[in-house]
Amino acid sequence: QVSLTHIAKSPLGPTLQTQLKVIQNSKEVLSLLQEKSPTFKPVLAIIQAGDDNLMQEVNQNLAEEAGLNITHICLPPDSSEAEIIDEILKINEDTRVHGLALQISENSFSNKVLNALKPEKDVDGVTDINLGRLVRGDAHECYVSPVARAVIELLEKSGVNLDGKKMLVIGAHGSLEAALQCLFQRRGSMTMSSQWKTPQLQGKLLEADIVVLGSPKPEEIPLSWIQPGTTVLNCSHDFLSGKHGCGSLGVHFNGLIAEDDVSLLAAALRIQNMVSSGRRWLREQQHARWRLHCLKLQPLSPVPSDLEISRAQTPKAVEVLAKEIGLLADEIEIYGKSKAKVRLSLLERLKDQADGKYVLVAGITPTPLGEGKSTVTVGLVQALTAHLNINSFACLRQPSQGPTFGVKGGAAGGGYAQVIPMEEFNLHLTGDIHAITAANNLLAAAIDTRILHENTQTDKALYNRLVPSVNGIREFSSIQLARLKKLGINKTDPNALTEEEISKFARLNIDPSTITWQRVLDTNDRFLRKITIGQAQFDIAVASEIMAVLALTDSLVDMKERLGRMVVASDKNGQPVTAEDLGVTGALTVLMKDAIKPNLMQTLEGTPVFVHAGPFANIAHGNSSVLADKIALKLVGEEGFVVTEAGFGADIGMEKFFNIKCRASGLVPNAVVLVATVRALKMHGGGPSVTAGVPLKKEYTEENIQLVADGCCNLQKQIQIAQLFGVPVIVALNVFKTDTRAEIDLVCELAKRAGAFDAVPCYHWSIGGKGSVELARAVRDAANKGSRFRFLYNVQLPIVEKIRTIAQAVYGARDIELSPEAQSKIDRYTQQGFGNLPICMAKTHLSLSHQPDKKGVPRDFILPISDVRASIGAGFIYPLVGTMSTMPGLPTRPCFYDIDLDTETEQVKGLF
Repeated sequence: QVSLTHIAKSPLGPTLQTQLKVIQNSKEVLSLLQEKSPTFKPVLAIIQAGDDNLMQEVNQNLAEEAGLNITHICLPPDSSEAEIIDEILKINEDTRVHGLALQISENSFSNKVLNALKPEKDVDGVTDINLGRLVRGDAHECYVSPVARAVIELLEKSGVNLDGKKMLVIGAHGSLEAALQCLFQRRGSMTMSSQWKTPQLQGKLLEADIVVLGSPKPEEIPLSWIQPGTTVLNCSHDFLSGKHGCGSLGVHFNGLIAEDDVSLLAAALRIQNMVSSGRRWLREQQHARWRLHCLKLQPLSPVPSDLEISRAQTPKAVEVLAKEIGLLADEIEIYGKSKAKVRLSLLERLKDQADGKYVLVAGITPTPLGEGKSTVTVGLVQALTAHLNINSFACLRQPSQGPTFGVKGGAAGGGYAQVIPMEEFNLHLTGDIHAITAANNLLAAAIDTRILHENTQTDKALYNRLVPSVNGIREFSSIQLARLKKLGINKTDPNALTEEEISKFARLNIDPSTITWQRVLDTNDRFLRKITIGQAQFDIAVASEIMAVLALTDSLVDMKERLGRMVVASDKNGQPVTAEDLGVTGALTVLMKDAIKPNLMQTLEGTPVFVHAGPFANIAHGNSSVLADKIALKLVGEEGFVVTEAGFGADIGMEKFFNIKCRASGLVPNAVVLVATVRALKMHGGGPSVTAGVPLKKEYTEENIQLVADGCCNLQKQIQIAQLFGVPVIVALNVFKTDTRAEIDLVCELAKRAGAFDAVPCYHWSIGGKGSVELARAVRDAANKGSRFRFLYNVQLPIVEKIRTIAQAVYGARDIELSPEAQSKIDRYTQQGFGNLPICMAKTHLSLSHQPDKKGVPRDFILPISDVRASIGAGFIYPLVGTMSTMPGLPTRPCFYDIDLDTETEQVKGLF
């Protein structure tokens, strides 16, 4: 027999050589991983209950040598099972930690403790799942106990042939015993196990060729029971924790010494498991097809109401959906059963992940009824994911209460292509718009109160109230220190300011006639147009600059900076006054801290949707949030698709998407889907007016090829607008049941002639994603073709020239005409340094011109600019075209007549 006494044949010894080889191999593998992910560094967490520091130092040294980070969580020696499990659960959900090991007393190793570990972080292989995989023969899919592997490696390196040997494990329990027996049996050994006090122990020891000690030998067991020449290895837990079971590093049996290098080699093999854990983690972060359980549709004919369809489908639990698409448990905040907010920490975790393809859904100039862009968006992602097995995400705006209770209704899509539950989507969602309303009106109140107090107090009294003495201590707040820095006052002691500095600091000297900040309410309320508070009036909430800030920000830090930059007025010297000057930036950020997180929902077929931000496209920039798009692009992976929607026609929402949103985000679109309907084309061809709530005339319900042909001029113009930006265009004809084959074929033919990459009829409204599979294929092909995206104008151009460029190149105007007020505002904003911002035109969505009744492609018109505002925090200049109201009104018969609640079932009725 070969004893471990005789294996030291080099200065380092074979065991140390093996250990160094394992660490070197781990280091090389990690270096290869870091070539593709330079910032990646695996982290091992060790939960230690007690003061044993021997192995802590060994672990630390080995981790540093291999290039890992290690963190120790030290608990008191008498920590309870519940306390240990609490720490384990925290580490389980910490995405920064890739492996977890336990260094606790033998008595604490209960099944409950061991199986609290996440199997994917269990680098010691102690959980039932990892052991089960090992026993089943799936060692490549699990973590194997480093101690058990160390025993095998030491024996094989020493030249011991394990085939046919009798192996006895004494005093081992649970996972270690199972792992040892499994590994020995795989190598042809016969295995026995025993506890120290088993009556047959002496007989088993006489038979054994190899003895593995799983716990310290009791004093009453004589060494003479072990036969000379038997190979003995000590891997007792107390030894691995730094307590040596037999009083020395070697255990003497009949004059032979079994050198116990198990602990050191096991520590190295644990590091190897850690590198494997990191490699698996990185692989999971890379693009992979989702294992998404899609929901089945059973379309009915005739198609029921949107609310009935939504209610007939049972959505997946949102935490299930989140897991399917690669979100971690600590990256979501659940609201009820079907909604969750997604934390921005995801972007840091997936920063090395390649983005997917980026697709915009826009439309032709719509009728007042809308042409179904949201429906097409939802139908397209249902087709991509549920029918073509391609990862895809829809990114939609949150609907305002104004249209939901006004004319247009909700914005969840429609028919068998909608977001569910649609009533939760359309009503409140997670409260983002309410947060915007509260923040907006807090800022409005701050403006009014500052003017009041400056008008009624001396400089000294005002200063003393702004910087009061509290418990004998007087100090500036952080936002006041920032204002001092802006003013060039380099002092931090409130008592050190001169009278001139006190006046400069305490007085904003707001000119009331220049206040541009309005109060807001998320309701179409015509009467509020007539109410004036000071110099300000009311807007609808989604027209607030804070909504635009939410939609364009890319981080919490960026949002805070943007909120602080918002200009609310000018002072009496013509200089801008900001939210930061008013000292309200921090408070606004607090109100918006949850609203910045995108909302996760799902389509009728169980595919993921982000619903986030909801600026109107006619009076704001009309796109969902940059953050939702960025997170979705990471989640779908390089081969996936993110489909986002821009409000109203391509001349409005799409133009702003390209010139404002893409400029802010740095994202490059791969394709545009342009939505058209036969109904809208007939209107543009000279058909009768379309009015919400009034039945359509027969021209719209019967075949009329001439009207369709004449109206395609608007479709052709919108295709040309998209081509200005160098992005391929696919026309999606949203088919209604009254459309005829001849009308459908004509539209598709004329669209292709106008330069569309493809034109496809879509039937998602009546049959779901299956009805948009051809559109999905066309989008995939166009996106793979490549985009030559470019902006329409250089932001360094003067404000007037940028407005003129949009008016002429996009709307088709001959020129623009500025009112004296508009010219005055442009001069002021240019003088204040805001002339290099992009332009966000506030214009009617019902025509390419400023006149809603001018359909088709109006020509040779002068575009009147009645006013110009500046959204400095959002980052754009905001001209008002003609008579644009930023507070819509309700129609004669609003939607709310049909909306009700069943008080017995608590189900909402009448939403659409």
